[in-house]
Amino acid sequence: MEILREPRVTLIARPQFLEPGHLPVSWKGEATDGERLAEFAGRLCYMSQRNPAGRTTADYLRNILQQGHGSVFEHSQYVVLIEGISRSCSHELVRHRAGWGWSQLSQRYVDESHAAFVMPPAIIGDAQLEAEWTAQVTAAQAAYVKAVERLMARYAGVADAVHRRKMAREAARSVLPNATEVKIVASANVRAWRTMLELRLGEGAELEIRRMAVVCLRLLQREAPALFGDFTIYPAADGSEAGKVEYHKV
Repeated sequence: MEILREPRVTLIARPQFLEPGHLPVSWKGEATDGERLAEFAGRLCYMSQRNPAGRTTADYLRNILQQGHGSVFEHSQYVVLIEGISRSCSHELVRHRAGWGWSQLSQRYVDESHAAFVMPPAIIGDAQLEAEWTAQVTAAQAAYVKAVERLMARYAGVADAVHRRKMAREAARSVLPNATEVKIVASANVRAWRTMLELRLGEGAELEIRRMAVVCLRLLQREAPALFGDFTIYPAADGSEAGKVEYHKV
C-alpha cells in the first residue's frame, strides 16, 4: 500500500493560437500561445490590432486585468492531470463548474485493492497520528478486498463478468475512506482557473486543496506568466503555503 504526501500536477494540453492572416496584430515582446490568444480576443473588441500604444503582450494583459475585462481569458484553455489528491479533495474541486470539465477515476470499474491513500497535511509530521491513520486505512483496504471477494462469490450466477465485477466493486467501495487517492483530468479556461485559485489559495481553504492549488499555480505561472503573474505565494500562519491575487474576480 502506497501512502502519498503531496499531489502531482502535469500539464497535458495548452492553447494553440492560429493568427488569421487578414487580421494581423503588431505584436511586441515574447508570449505564449495562450497569452497571444487572449490579447487577440481583447484587441478584436476595439479593432486595435495595430497596437497604437506599442504595448507588449504582458503589458496589454496586465491592463486587461486592471480593467476587469476577464471575458477575453475564457478562450485560453489549460488541461492538467492531477494525481495524489484524496477523494474528499476531489469532491471539493469538482464543485467548480462554470468553465470546467472533469474526468475522474471510477471506483465502480477500477479495482482499488492496491489503491494509494493520501495522508492529510495536518497529520504529516506527527508520528503517533501518522501511525494511527496508516493503521486505519490499511484496515479499510483489507475490508475492501474481503468484500469484493465475497460479493464476487455472491454474484457468481451473473454471466457478464464485467457487470459482475462492477456490482462487487461498487458495493465494496463504501468501506474505503475519503483518503483514497483520486486521479482526475481537469480542463478549464483561464478565467475559471483564476476563480478557483483565488478561492482555494486562501488561508481559509481546506489544507489539502490549498496545497494542490499552490502546485497548480506554480505550473500555470511557468506556462503563462502574463495570465497568472499577479498571484503571489506566501508562508501561511499554519506553516504551510497560501496565495493571494492582486486583481480580484477578473
